[in-house]
Amino acid sequence: MGDRSKAVIKIGTSSVTGADGRPNADLLASLAAQIETCAAFSDVVVVSSGAVNAGWATIGKGAPRPTDLAVLQAVSAVGQQMLMRAWADGFDAQGRVVGQVLLAPHDFESRSQYLHARQTLTQLLSLGVVPIVNENDAVADDEIRWGDNDRLAALVAHLVGADRLLILTDTPGLLTADPRHDVNASLIEVVTEIDANLAALAGGPGSVGLGGMSSKIQAARMATWSGVETVIAGATSEGVVQRFLSGLDAGGTTFKAREATLSARKLWIAFAVAAVATLVVDEGAAAAISADASLLSVGVSDVRGNAALGEAVEVINQAGVLVAKGIVRVGVSQGVAIAAADGVLIHRDDLVVLNAS
Repeated sequence: MGDRSKAVIKIGTSSVTGADGRPNADLLASLAAQIETCAAFSDVVVVSSGAVNAGWATIGKGAPRPTDLAVLQAVSAVGQQMLMRAWADGFDAQGRVVGQVLLAPHDFESRSQYLHARQTLTQLLSLGVVPIVNENDAVADDEIRWGDNDRLAALVAHLVGADRLLILTDTPGLLTADPRHDVNASLIEVVTEIDANLAALAGGPGSVGLGGMSSKIQAARMATWSGVETVIAGATSEGVVQRFLSGLDAGGTTFKAREATLSARKLWIAFAVAAVATLVVDEGAAAAISADASLLSVGVSDVRGNAALGEAVEVINQAGVLVAKGIVRVGVSQGVAIAAADGVLIHRDDLVVLNAS
């Protein structure tokens, strides 16, 4: 790897924290050492989960982890500084300084915030500082938060112009089945396209963090659609980070980047913002959308749910197949005829085709 590369490394709660819920100092120190080994040719942004677990381990006194959002937000405020202390200690042993960056969905939706976030991360890297990114859990509104750091990592990879994304977890990668129920489960080494069948292998959310293999597949899809190759691998695999940053086989599952990529805004629309309603379109509108045209009001045959101006909706065809996702230019209501002044309900700049291979 002659040219200097840029990578994002995300590590999940089950790896960041140990059985007692506190930061796994030994593992973080190992990851820091591996990153520093490659510092001469690779800039790295770390996306780290684990704040809630670390906080509750300190103040919970052995009680079951709470589920109330307000309590979890308060707990994360305690755990975040513990998490940063553990990362700082790990990198301090390597003579490297870390910087905390807390991000929220608004930082990617707003163009000005997006540019500010990119500038901060870029400047930290130029100063030789390793950014440690987490979602701003302590103040995030439940209606506008990600809930896991996998998608955040994919968006950060696009934000900083990363070449590759590594998602570290407590499994060796994406398997053909759940190893807890199938002893013949085997590792899928390379994925060139993420389809419904592949996503079904991921199963449901994990039990420790808010993510799981399902959110990691979603993150891989986001990253690969923005041209970033993604690897899901085991956090405790010997030398996994050093191999990854050196361009060697890091093990795990590699998701190849797509040739056709999305802009930051379209990535946000497609994968980060929740759809609040569904528009059913006729065959002509579906074909036009797939050909990169705007969605006109006349092509909508039904509205399911309600969406205000500026909110996201899913677009399906008459057979119920998802065609696209977009941001409406006028409010839409179930059972009410749509009347867009210029006939354009969703402009093509705010519309993402999702049925393309």
